[in-house]
Amino acid sequence: MNNQYKVAFVTGASVGIGLEVARRFSQQGMSLVLLARRKEKLEQLARELSVNAPCHVIACDIRDLEQVGGEIDKLPEAFSQIDILVNNAGLSLGLVPAHTADWNDWRQMIDTNCTALAFVTRKLLPGMVSRNRGHIVNLGSVAGSYAYPGGNVYSATKAFVEHFSRSLKADLLGTALRVTNIEPGMTGDTEFSLVRFHGNRDEADAVYKGADYLTPVDIAEAVCWAVAQPAHVNINRMEIMPVCQATGPLAVHRKPTE
Repeated sequence: MNNQYKVAFVTGASVGIGLEVARRFSQQGMSLVLLARRKEKLEQLARELSVNAPCHVIACDIRDLEQVGGEIDKLPEAFSQIDILVNNAGLSLGLVPAHTADWNDWRQMIDTNCTALAFVTRKLLPGMVSRNRGHIVNLGSVAGSYAYPGGNVYSATKAFVEHFSRSLKADLLGTALRVTNIEPGMTGDTEFSLVRFHGNRDEADAVYKGADYLTPVDIAEAVCWAVAQPAHVNINRMEIMPVCQATGPLAVHRKPTE
């Protein structure tokens, strides 16, 4: 860990990748700001991690920009100078063709994966720049690079995360700030597919059946490795897939032969 970093802000911290990232930062003595919707889970995690380092919890829907902004503005002094921002909160909803997709699902993905991510970054970035230290880690996806049927708006939001990350790095040239986009492939042991299929456990479980998928621990290790690099090293992006996954061939629809 870069020893100048003292405080990390992790969104979507109550489960999955966000939880494992928080655990590893805590083990390294980082103070933590943990944001997620479910207060009970956040408080349970904070009790676990406070053995190693102080925690401050923010229990709210990250799409509520007014509340999120207010909570950031009133962070206790000990947590106010954020060194690492992990934009982990995100979701996918539905896996159907664009012309049959639910508009409310699309809007929620855009609001969460794009708007909220950009808002939290904009709130914390000026302080990082003024202190001339910090690392922004965005959780993108291989879906931002490779289209697949039913991915439509989810894939588009992750393409936004990829290009937003690159643009941030360009704007921050001349500062000591670093920006990394972590792009996981199939990752199990999270609530990702359960959320995507609106709580349908059978559909969610079928996604991972027979697959030796990535785990949140794998992705948390990648996040921590990127942050731990020497101060002059920036990991721009990291694409990670399990061995059992690969990009598919381009699809061709052929007319039926007579």
